[in-house]
Amino acid sequence: MRRKTAGRFRLVLRTSLGFAALGIGSSVAGSAVVALLLFLQGLPADVGDRGWILGLTAGGIVAVSLLVGTFWTAYLQRRTVVWFTIGRPPTEDEAKRALRLPVDMAVVSGTLWLIGALTLGTLAGVLGSAEDSAGMALTIGLGGLTTVGLMYVAAEWVARPVMTMALAVAPPYGRLPVTVLTRLIVVWALASGVPFVGVLLVVTPPEVGRANPTASLITLSVIGLVTGAIGTALLARAVAAPLHRLRVALDQIARGSTDVTVDVDDSSEIGLLQTSVNDLAGGLRERERMRDLFGRHVGTDVARHALEYGASLSGDVREVTALFVDVVDSTALASRTPPRELVAKLNRFFASVVLAVDARGGLVNKFQGDAALCIFGAPTRLSDAPTMALAAARAIRDAVLSDGELDLGIGVACGQVFAGQLGASSRLEYTVIGDAVNEAARLTEHAKGVPGRILASEAAVKSALGGEREFWTAHGELLLRGRPQTTTAWTT
Repeated sequence: MRRKTAGRFRLVLRTSLGFAALGIGSSVAGSAVVALLLFLQGLPADVGDRGWILGLTAGGIVAVSLLVGTFWTAYLQRRTVVWFTIGRPPTEDEAKRALRLPVDMAVVSGTLWLIGALTLGTLAGVLGSAEDSAGMALTIGLGGLTTVGLMYVAAEWVARPVMTMALAVAPPYGRLPVTVLTRLIVVWALASGVPFVGVLLVVTPPEVGRANPTASLITLSVIGLVTGAIGTALLARAVAAPLHRLRVALDQIARGSTDVTVDVDDSSEIGLLQTSVNDLAGGLRERERMRDLFGRHVGTDVARHALEYGASLSGDVREVTALFVDVVDSTALASRTPPRELVAKLNRFFASVVLAVDARGGLVNKFQGDAALCIFGAPTRLSDAPTMALAAARAIRDAVLSDGELDLGIGVACGQVFAGQLGASSRLEYTVIGDAVNEAARLTEHAKGVPGRILASEAAVKSALGGEREFWTAHGELLLRGRPQTTTAWTT
Protein backbone atom coordinates (compact mmCIF):
# COMPACT_ATOMS: atom_id res chain seq x y z
CA MET A 1 0.00 0.00 0.00
CA ARG A 2 2.80 2.41 0.89
CA ARG A 3 4.58 1.65 -2.37
CA LYS A 4 1.39 2.27 -4.31
CA THR A 5 0.79 5.57 -2.47
CA ALA A 6 4.38 6.69 -3.07
CA GLY A 7 4.11 5.83 -6.75
CA ARG A 8 0.84 7.73 -6.99
CA PHE A 9 2.40 10.77 -5.30
CA ARG A 10 5.34 10.75 -7.71
CA LEU A 11 2.98 10.52 -10.69
CA VAL A 12 0.87 13.45 -9.49
CA LEU A 13 3.96 15.51 -8.67
CA ARG A 14 5.61 14.79 -12.01
CA THR A 15 2.45 15.64 -13.94
CA SER A 16 1.79 18.81 -11.95
CA LEU A 17 5.35 20.03 -12.40
CA GLY A 18 5.11 19.21 -16.09
CA PHE A 19 2.03 21.40 -16.50
CA ALA A 20 3.63 24.22 -14.51
CA ALA A 21 6.83 24.08 -16.55
CA LEU A 22 4.84 23.91 -19.78
CA GLY A 23 2.64 26.89 -18.94
CA ILE A 24 5.35 29.15 -17.56
CA GLY A 25 8.14 28.03 -19.86
CA SER A 26 6.16 28.36 -23.09
CA SER A 27 4.85 31.81 -22.15
CA VAL A 28 8.24 33.16 -21.08
CA ALA A 29 10.09 31.62 -24.03
CA GLY A 30 7.44 32.85 -26.49
CA SER A 31 7.55 36.35 -25.04
CA ALA A 32 11.35 36.41 -25.20
CA VAL A 33 11.38 35.32 -28.85
CA VAL A 34 8.75 37.92 -29.77
CA ALA A 35 10.73 40.62 -27.94
CA LEU A 36 13.86 39.57 -29.83
CA LEU A 37 12.10 39.79 -33.19
CA LEU A 38 10.64 43.19 -32.36
CA PHE A 39 14.07 44.42 -31.30
CA LEU A 40 15.71 43.08 -34.47
CA GLN A 41 13.11 44.86 -36.62
CA GLY A 42 13.64 48.07 -34.70
CA LEU A 43 10.01 48.46 -33.66
CA PRO A 44 10.70 49.75 -30.15
CA ALA A 45 13.01 52.43 -31.58
CA ASP A 46 10.28 53.60 -33.99
CA VAL A 47 8.25 55.08 -31.15
CA GLY A 48 11.15 57.22 -29.97
CA ASP A 49 12.01 57.77 -26.32
CA ARG A 50 8.67 56.39 -25.26
CA GLY A 51 9.65 52.81 -26.06
CA TRP A 52 10.05 52.12 -22.34
CA ILE A 53 6.27 52.39 -22.08
CA LEU A 54 5.90 49.47 -24.50
CA GLY A 55 8.51 47.46 -22.63
CA LEU A 56 6.96 48.10 -19.24
CA THR A 57 3.47 47.32 -20.57
CA ALA A 58 4.68 44.11 -22.21
CA GLY A 59 6.33 42.98 -18.96
CA GLY A 60 3.16 43.67 -17.05
CA ILE A 61 1.05 41.78 -19.58
CA VAL A 62 3.35 38.75 -19.35
CA ALA A 63 3.19 38.74 -15.56
CA VAL A 64 -0.56 39.17 -15.45
CA SER A 65 -1.01 36.53 -18.19
CA LEU A 66 0.93 33.97 -16.18
CA LEU A 67 -1.28 34.51 -13.14
CA VAL A 68 -4.53 34.70 -15.09
CA GLY A 69 -3.64 31.71 -17.26
CA THR A 70 -2.77 29.57 -14.24
CA PHE A 71 -5.97 30.37 -12.35
CA TRP A 72 -8.13 30.21 -15.48
CA THR A 73 -6.86 26.76 -16.45
CA ALA A 74 -7.19 25.58 -12.85
CA TYR A 75 -10.78 26.83 -12.78
CA LEU A 76 -11.69 25.05 -16.02
CA GLN A 77 -10.08 21.81 -14.83
CA ARG A 78 -10.76 22.13 -11.08
CA ARG A 79 -12.57 18.79 -10.92
CA THR A 80 -9.78 17.10 -12.83
CA VAL A 81 -7.25 18.24 -10.23
CA VAL A 82 -9.32 16.70 -7.42
CA TRP A 83 -9.93 13.20 -8.78
CA PHE A 84 -6.48 12.88 -10.34
CA THR A 85 -4.75 13.94 -7.12
CA ILE A 86 -6.65 11.51 -4.87
CA GLY A 87 -6.56 8.77 -7.51
CA ARG A 88 -10.28 8.00 -7.76
CA PRO A 89 -11.91 7.15 -11.11
CA PRO A 90 -13.62 10.18 -12.67
CA THR A 91 -17.27 10.39 -13.56
CA GLU A 92 -18.17 10.46 -17.24
CA ASP A 93 -18.60 14.25 -17.21
CA GLU A 94 -15.30 14.70 -15.38
CA ALA A 95 -13.57 12.40 -17.86
CA LYS A 96 -14.92 14.34 -20.85
CA ARG A 97 -13.75 17.58 -19.22
CA ALA A 98 -10.29 16.11 -18.65
CA LEU A 99 -10.03 15.11 -22.31
CA ARG A 100 -10.38 18.80 -23.16
CA LEU A 101 -7.31 19.69 -21.08
CA PRO A 102 -4.92 20.33 -24.03
CA VAL A 103 -7.63 22.31 -25.83
CA ASP A 104 -8.44 24.35 -22.72
CA MET A 105 -4.77 25.18 -22.19
CA ALA A 106 -4.44 26.21 -25.83
CA VAL A 107 -7.61 28.34 -25.68
CA VAL A 108 -6.48 30.07 -22.49
CA SER A 109 -3.01 30.74 -23.85
CA GLY A 110 -4.34 31.88 -27.23
CA THR A 111 -6.83 34.25 -25.64
CA LEU A 112 -4.15 35.86 -23.48
CA TRP A 113 -1.80 36.20 -26.46
CA LEU A 114 -4.59 37.79 -28.48
CA ILE A 115 -5.28 40.30 -25.71
CA GLY A 116 -1.57 41.09 -25.51
CA ALA A 117 -1.31 41.53 -29.28
CA LEU A 118 -4.29 43.89 -29.42
CA THR A 119 -3.15 45.87 -26.35
CA LEU A 120 0.45 46.33 -27.44
CA GLY A 121 -0.55 46.86 -31.07
CA THR A 122 -2.93 49.61 -30.06
CA LEU A 123 -0.34 51.17 -27.75
CA ALA A 124 2.28 51.07 -30.52
CA GLY A 125 -0.15 52.86 -32.81
CA VAL A 126 -0.77 55.55 -30.21
CA LEU A 127 2.92 56.05 -29.50
CA GLY A 128 4.08 55.58 -33.08
CA SER A 129 2.30 54.99 -36.36
CA ALA A 130 -0.22 52.64 -37.95
CA GLU A 131 2.65 50.62 -39.44
CA ASP A 132 4.14 50.24 -35.97
CA SER A 133 0.76 49.07 -34.68
CA ALA A 134 0.37 46.49 -37.47
CA GLY A 135 3.94 45.26 -37.09
CA MET A 136 3.62 44.92 -33.35
CA ALA A 137 0.29 43.10 -33.51
CA LEU A 138 1.34 40.73 -36.31
CA THR A 139 4.66 39.84 -34.68
CA ILE A 140 3.02 39.13 -31.32
CA GLY A 141 0.21 37.24 -33.07
CA LEU A 142 2.62 34.96 -34.93
CA GLY A 143 4.61 34.38 -31.75
CA GLY A 144 1.38 33.56 -29.95
CA LEU A 145 0.34 31.06 -32.63
CA THR A 146 3.68 29.29 -32.35
CA THR A 147 3.52 29.19 -28.56
CA VAL A 148 -0.09 28.00 -28.51
CA GLY A 149 0.56 25.28 -31.09
CA LEU A 150 3.62 24.03 -29.24
CA MET A 151 1.70 24.09 -25.97
CA TYR A 152 -1.16 22.09 -27.49
CA VAL A 153 1.14 19.34 -28.75
CA ALA A 154 3.21 19.27 -25.56
CA ALA A 155 0.13 19.31 -23.31
CA GLU A 156 -1.10 16.05 -24.87
CA TRP A 157 2.22 14.46 -23.94
CA VAL A 158 2.30 15.86 -20.38
CA ALA A 159 -1.36 14.95 -19.81
CA ARG A 160 -0.93 11.23 -20.66
CA PRO A 161 -1.53 10.02 -17.07
CA VAL A 162 -4.68 12.14 -16.82
CA MET A 163 -5.86 11.06 -20.27
CA THR A 164 -5.35 7.38 -19.43
CA MET A 165 -7.63 7.58 -16.37
CA ALA A 166 -10.21 9.65 -18.26
CA LEU A 167 -10.27 7.40 -21.32
CA ALA A 168 -10.88 4.37 -19.08
CA VAL A 169 -14.24 5.96 -18.24
CA ALA A 170 -15.00 7.72 -21.55
CA PRO A 171 -13.44 5.67 -24.39
CA PRO A 172 -12.96 7.49 -27.70
CA TYR A 173 -16.14 6.49 -29.52
CA GLY A 174 -18.16 8.61 -31.92
CA ARG A 175 -16.92 12.15 -32.38
CA LEU A 176 -13.27 12.36 -31.44
CA PRO A 177 -12.04 15.36 -29.43
CA VAL A 178 -8.78 15.32 -31.41
CA THR A 179 -7.55 13.57 -34.53
CA VAL A 180 -4.19 12.67 -36.01
CA LEU A 181 -4.94 15.13 -38.83
CA THR A 182 -5.33 17.92 -36.27
CA ARG A 183 -1.90 17.14 -34.85
CA LEU A 184 -0.35 17.05 -38.30
CA ILE A 185 -1.80 20.47 -39.13
CA VAL A 186 -0.50 21.93 -35.86
CA VAL A 187 2.98 20.51 -36.43
CA TRP A 188 2.97 21.82 -40.02
CA ALA A 189 2.04 25.26 -38.72
CA LEU A 190 4.87 25.12 -36.17
CA ALA A 191 7.49 23.89 -38.63
CA SER A 192 6.48 25.76 -41.78
CA GLY A 193 3.34 27.86 -41.68
CA VAL A 194 4.08 30.46 -39.00
CA PRO A 195 7.83 30.90 -39.76
CA PHE A 196 7.16 31.34 -43.49
CA VAL A 197 4.40 33.85 -42.82
CA GLY A 198 6.87 35.73 -40.63
CA VAL A 199 9.41 35.72 -43.45
CA LEU A 200 6.83 37.13 -45.86
CA LEU A 201 5.92 39.88 -43.41
CA VAL A 202 9.56 40.84 -43.02
CA VAL A 203 10.55 40.97 -46.70
CA THR A 204 7.35 42.02 -48.50
CA PRO A 205 5.67 45.45 -48.42
CA PRO A 206 4.56 46.84 -46.11
CA GLU A 207 7.70 45.71 -44.31
CA VAL A 208 7.48 45.22 -40.55
CA GLY A 209 9.97 47.64 -39.02
CA ARG A 210 12.75 49.56 -40.71
CA ALA A 211 15.83 47.60 -39.63
CA ASN A 212 17.91 45.26 -41.77
CA PRO A 213 15.80 42.06 -42.10
CA THR A 214 18.76 39.68 -42.25
CA ALA A 215 18.92 39.03 -38.51
CA SER A 216 15.14 38.61 -38.32
CA LEU A 217 15.16 36.12 -41.18
CA ILE A 218 17.90 34.09 -39.53
CA THR A 219 15.99 34.17 -36.25
CA LEU A 220 12.76 33.05 -37.96
CA SER A 221 14.61 30.20 -39.64
CA VAL A 222 16.07 29.06 -36.33
CA ILE A 223 12.66 29.33 -34.68
CA GLY A 224 11.11 27.25 -37.47
CA LEU A 225 13.80 24.59 -37.14
CA VAL A 226 13.57 24.39 -33.35
CA THR A 227 9.79 24.44 -33.05
CA GLY A 228 9.46 22.06 -35.99
CA ALA A 229 11.90 19.64 -34.42
CA ILE A 230 10.15 19.79 -31.04
CA GLY A 231 6.70 19.48 -32.59
CA THR A 232 7.75 16.61 -34.85
CA ALA A 233 9.40 14.79 -31.93
CA LEU A 234 6.27 15.15 -29.81
CA LEU A 235 4.07 14.02 -32.71
CA ALA A 236 6.32 11.04 -33.42
CA ARG A 237 6.23 10.07 -29.75
CA ALA A 238 2.45 10.47 -29.62
CA VAL A 239 1.99 8.22 -32.67
CA ALA A 240 4.93 5.80 -32.72
CA ALA A 241 4.90 4.75 -29.04
CA PRO A 242 1.19 3.73 -28.96
CA LEU A 243 1.53 1.97 -32.31
CA HIS A 244 4.51 0.02 -31.00
CA ARG A 245 2.49 -1.10 -27.97
CA LEU A 246 -0.39 -2.06 -30.27
CA ARG A 247 1.94 -4.12 -32.46
CA VAL A 248 3.33 -5.95 -29.43
CA ALA A 249 -0.19 -6.63 -28.13
CA LEU A 250 -1.38 -7.95 -31.51
CA ASP A 251 1.70 -10.20 -31.74
CA GLN A 252 0.80 -11.66 -28.34
CA ILE A 253 -2.80 -12.20 -29.44
CA ALA A 254 -1.62 -13.83 -32.67
CA ARG A 255 0.46 -16.28 -30.58
CA GLY A 256 -2.67 -17.23 -28.63
CA SER A 257 -2.36 -15.03 -25.55
CA THR A 258 -5.69 -13.37 -24.75
CA ASP A 259 -4.67 -11.90 -21.38
CA VAL A 260 -3.63 -8.68 -23.11
CA THR A 261 -4.64 -5.14 -22.18
CA VAL A 262 -3.42 -1.94 -23.81
CA ASP A 263 -3.60 1.31 -21.88
CA VAL A 264 -5.93 3.70 -23.72
CA ASP A 265 -4.06 6.99 -23.41
CA ASP A 266 -4.96 8.73 -26.66
CA SER A 267 -8.21 10.43 -27.63
CA SER A 268 -7.61 10.30 -31.39
CA GLU A 269 -7.93 7.46 -33.91
CA ILE A 270 -5.05 5.79 -32.08
CA GLY A 271 -7.26 5.62 -28.99
CA LEU A 272 -9.91 3.94 -31.13
CA LEU A 273 -7.34 1.34 -32.17
CA GLN A 274 -6.29 0.81 -28.56
CA THR A 275 -9.92 0.36 -27.54
CA SER A 276 -10.52 -2.01 -30.46
CA VAL A 277 -7.53 -4.16 -29.50
CA ASN A 278 -8.81 -4.36 -25.92
CA ASP A 279 -12.27 -5.27 -27.21
CA LEU A 280 -10.69 -7.91 -29.46
CA ALA A 281 -8.73 -9.42 -26.58
CA GLY A 282 -11.81 -9.27 -24.34
CA GLY A 283 -13.92 -10.98 -26.99
CA LEU A 284 -11.33 -13.73 -27.41
CA ARG A 285 -11.15 -14.20 -23.64
CA GLU A 286 -14.93 -14.48 -23.49
CA ARG A 287 -14.88 -16.91 -26.40
CA GLU A 288 -12.27 -19.06 -24.66
CA ARG A 289 -14.27 -18.92 -21.43
CA MET A 290 -17.44 -20.00 -23.23
CA ARG A 291 -15.56 -22.75 -25.04
CA ASP A 292 -14.12 -23.93 -21.72
CA LEU A 293 -17.56 -23.92 -20.08
CA PHE A 294 -19.09 -25.60 -23.13
CA GLY A 295 -16.37 -28.25 -23.07
CA ARG A 296 -16.86 -28.87 -19.37
CA HIS A 297 -20.59 -29.44 -19.90
CA VAL A 298 -20.51 -31.60 -23.01
CA GLY A 299 -16.86 -32.69 -23.29
CA THR A 300 -14.03 -31.17 -25.30
CA ASP A 301 -14.51 -33.57 -28.21
CA VAL A 302 -18.20 -32.71 -28.51
CA ALA A 303 -17.43 -29.00 -28.21
CA ARG A 304 -14.84 -29.29 -30.98
CA HIS A 305 -17.31 -31.25 -33.11
CA ALA A 306 -20.02 -28.61 -32.61
CA LEU A 307 -17.66 -25.76 -33.45
CA GLU A 308 -16.49 -27.58 -36.57
CA TYR A 309 -19.87 -28.67 -37.94
CA GLY A 310 -22.16 -26.04 -36.42
CA ALA A 311 -25.56 -26.36 -34.79
CA SER A 312 -27.41 -28.83 -36.96
CA LEU A 313 -29.42 -32.00 -36.45
CA SER A 314 -26.86 -34.28 -38.00
CA GLY A 315 -24.84 -37.38 -37.24
CA ASP A 316 -23.76 -40.73 -38.63
CA VAL A 317 -23.67 -44.43 -37.80
CA ARG A 318 -20.52 -45.40 -35.94
CA GLU A 319 -18.98 -48.54 -34.54
CA VAL A 320 -18.50 -47.63 -30.89
CA THR A 321 -18.00 -49.21 -27.50
CA ALA A 322 -20.36 -48.05 -24.75
CA LEU A 323 -19.47 -48.10 -21.07
CA PHE A 324 -22.23 -47.62 -18.52
CA VAL A 325 -21.44 -47.20 -14.83
CA ASP A 326 -23.99 -46.96 -12.01
CA VAL A 327 -23.89 -46.76 -8.21
CA VAL A 328 -25.23 -49.73 -6.27
CA ASP A 329 -28.34 -49.13 -4.12
CA SER A 330 -28.35 -45.39 -4.73
CA THR A 331 -31.91 -44.96 -3.40
CA ALA A 332 -31.01 -46.28 0.05
CA LEU A 333 -27.79 -44.28 -0.02
CA ALA A 334 -29.70 -41.06 -0.70
CA SER A 335 -32.15 -41.75 2.13
CA ARG A 336 -29.43 -42.10 4.78
CA THR A 337 -26.89 -39.52 3.51
CA PRO A 338 -27.27 -35.72 3.77
CA PRO A 339 -27.59 -34.09 0.33
CA ARG A 340 -24.30 -32.19 0.49
CA GLU A 341 -22.38 -35.24 1.61
CA LEU A 342 -24.03 -37.34 -1.09
CA VAL A 343 -23.13 -34.82 -3.78
CA ALA A 344 -19.52 -34.71 -2.56
CA LYS A 345 -19.28 -38.52 -2.81
CA LEU A 346 -20.83 -38.53 -6.28
CA ASN A 347 -18.43 -35.81 -7.44
CA ARG A 348 -15.46 -37.87 -6.29
CA PHE A 349 -16.98 -40.90 -8.00
CA PHE A 350 -17.49 -39.03 -11.29
CA ALA A 351 -13.97 -37.56 -11.06
CA SER A 352 -12.59 -41.12 -11.18
CA VAL A 353 -14.83 -41.87 -14.18
CA VAL A 354 -13.76 -38.77 -16.10
CA LEU A 355 -10.07 -39.32 -15.35
CA ALA A 356 -10.10 -42.91 -16.56
CA VAL A 357 -12.19 -42.23 -19.68
CA ASP A 358 -10.31 -39.09 -20.76
CA ALA A 359 -6.96 -40.82 -20.34
CA ARG A 360 -8.05 -43.43 -22.92
CA GLY A 361 -9.60 -41.13 -25.51
CA GLY A 362 -13.22 -41.72 -24.58
CA LEU A 363 -16.10 -39.33 -24.00
CA VAL A 364 -18.22 -39.05 -20.85
CA ASN A 365 -21.39 -38.44 -22.82
CA LYS A 366 -23.73 -37.69 -19.95
CA PHE A 367 -24.23 -37.94 -16.21
CA GLN A 368 -27.57 -39.47 -15.25
CA GLY A 369 -28.04 -38.85 -11.54
CA ASP A 370 -25.70 -41.41 -10.01
CA ALA A 371 -24.80 -43.05 -13.33
CA ALA A 372 -22.67 -42.14 -16.36
CA LEU A 373 -22.67 -43.12 -20.01
CA CYS A 374 -19.24 -43.16 -21.67
CA ILE A 375 -18.52 -43.62 -25.37
CA PHE A 376 -15.35 -44.79 -27.09
CA GLY A 377 -15.21 -44.12 -30.84
CA ALA A 378 -17.42 -41.04 -31.15
CA PRO A 379 -17.17 -38.21 -31.92
CA THR A 380 -13.42 -38.94 -32.09
CA ARG A 381 -12.63 -42.14 -33.94
CA LEU A 382 -10.38 -44.59 -32.08
CA SER A 383 -8.33 -47.33 -33.68
CA ASP A 384 -9.10 -49.74 -30.82
CA ALA A 385 -12.19 -48.53 -28.96
CA PRO A 386 -13.02 -51.92 -27.23
CA THR A 387 -9.55 -52.15 -25.70
CA MET A 388 -9.74 -48.60 -24.38
CA ALA A 389 -13.24 -49.10 -22.97
CA LEU A 390 -12.39 -52.34 -21.18
CA ALA A 391 -9.22 -50.84 -19.71
CA ALA A 392 -11.18 -47.78 -18.55
CA ALA A 393 -13.79 -50.03 -16.90
CA ARG A 394 -11.12 -51.80 -14.86
CA ALA A 395 -9.50 -48.46 -13.91
CA ILE A 396 -12.82 -47.00 -12.74
CA ARG A 397 -13.65 -50.11 -10.73
CA ASP A 398 -10.26 -50.15 -9.01
CA ALA A 399 -10.30 -46.40 -8.21
CA VAL A 400 -13.85 -46.31 -6.81
CA LEU A 401 -13.61 -49.50 -4.75
CA SER A 402 -10.25 -48.46 -3.32
CA ASP A 403 -11.87 -45.25 -2.01
CA GLY A 404 -14.44 -47.38 -0.20
CA GLU A 405 -17.19 -44.75 -0.35
CA LEU A 406 -19.45 -46.29 -3.00
CA ASP A 407 -20.20 -49.60 -4.66
CA LEU A 408 -20.85 -49.75 -8.39
CA GLY A 409 -21.63 -51.83 -11.45
CA ILE A 410 -20.14 -51.39 -14.92
CA GLY A 411 -21.36 -52.72 -18.25
CA VAL A 412 -19.43 -52.65 -21.55
CA ALA A 413 -20.81 -53.46 -25.01
CA CYS A 414 -19.90 -52.63 -28.60
CA GLY A 415 -21.81 -52.27 -31.84
CA GLN A 416 -23.18 -49.83 -34.36
CA VAL A 417 -25.04 -46.78 -33.04
CA PHE A 418 -26.23 -43.41 -34.29
CA ALA A 419 -23.84 -40.74 -33.00
CA GLY A 420 -24.77 -37.10 -33.52
CA GLN A 421 -26.77 -34.11 -32.41
CA LEU A 422 -30.33 -34.87 -31.42
CA GLY A 423 -33.21 -32.65 -30.31
CA ALA A 424 -34.65 -29.49 -31.86
CA SER A 425 -33.07 -26.60 -33.73
CA SER A 426 -33.24 -24.49 -30.56
CA ARG A 427 -31.91 -27.15 -28.17
CA LEU A 428 -29.39 -29.77 -29.21
CA GLU A 429 -27.59 -32.57 -27.42
CA TYR A 430 -24.84 -34.81 -28.67
CA THR A 431 -25.78 -38.40 -27.90
CA VAL A 432 -25.55 -41.99 -29.10
CA ILE A 433 -28.54 -44.23 -29.75
CA GLY A 434 -28.37 -47.91 -30.50
CA ASP A 435 -28.51 -51.45 -29.16
CA ALA A 436 -24.95 -51.32 -27.84
CA VAL A 437 -25.90 -48.53 -25.41
CA ASN A 438 -28.93 -50.43 -24.16
CA GLU A 439 -26.88 -53.61 -23.84
CA ALA A 440 -24.24 -51.86 -21.73
CA ALA A 441 -26.92 -50.42 -19.44
CA ARG A 442 -28.54 -53.84 -18.96
CA LEU A 443 -25.18 -55.50 -18.27
CA THR A 444 -24.62 -52.90 -15.54
CA GLU A 445 -27.72 -54.13 -13.69
CA HIS A 446 -26.26 -57.66 -13.50
CA ALA A 447 -22.71 -56.39 -12.81
CA LYS A 448 -23.78 -55.02 -9.43
CA GLY A 449 -24.06 -58.59 -8.18
CA VAL A 450 -20.83 -59.88 -9.71
CA PRO A 451 -17.68 -59.99 -7.52
CA GLY A 452 -15.63 -58.10 -10.12
CA ARG A 453 -18.43 -55.51 -10.56
CA ILE A 454 -17.88 -55.47 -14.36
CA LEU A 455 -19.64 -57.36 -17.14
CA ALA A 456 -18.73 -56.97 -20.82
CA SER A 457 -20.29 -58.47 -23.92
CA GLU A 458 -18.39 -61.22 -25.67
CA ALA A 459 -18.19 -59.08 -28.82
CA ALA A 460 -16.42 -56.31 -26.90
CA VAL A 461 -13.91 -58.65 -25.27
CA LYS A 462 -13.07 -60.55 -28.45
CA SER A 463 -12.65 -57.25 -30.36
CA ALA A 464 -10.01 -56.05 -27.87
CA LEU A 465 -6.29 -56.62 -28.19
CA GLY A 466 -4.77 -59.78 -26.77
CA GLY A 467 -3.11 -58.00 -23.89
CA GLU A 468 -6.45 -56.72 -22.63
CA ARG A 469 -8.32 -59.99 -23.22
CA GLU A 470 -6.02 -61.73 -20.76
CA PHE A 471 -7.75 -59.87 -17.91
CA TRP A 472 -11.18 -61.27 -18.82
CA THR A 473 -12.90 -64.62 -18.25
CA ALA A 474 -16.26 -65.94 -19.42
CA HIS A 475 -19.11 -65.36 -16.98
CA GLY A 476 -21.99 -67.09 -18.75
CA GLU A 477 -25.21 -66.52 -20.62
CA LEU A 478 -27.51 -63.72 -19.42
CA LEU A 479 -31.01 -62.82 -20.51
CA LEU A 480 -30.99 -59.05 -20.43
CA ARG A 481 -34.14 -57.08 -19.82
CA GLY A 482 -35.82 -56.11 -23.09
CA ARG A 483 -33.69 -58.45 -25.27
CA PRO A 484 -35.16 -61.66 -26.76
CA GLN A 485 -31.90 -63.57 -27.00
CA THR A 486 -29.29 -64.31 -24.38
CA THR A 487 -25.99 -62.39 -24.16
CA THR A 488 -22.65 -64.02 -23.43
CA ALA A 489 -21.01 -61.94 -20.73
CA TRP A 490 -17.40 -61.76 -19.56
CA THR A 491 -16.02 -60.44 -16.28
CA THR A 492 -12.68 -59.57 -14.72
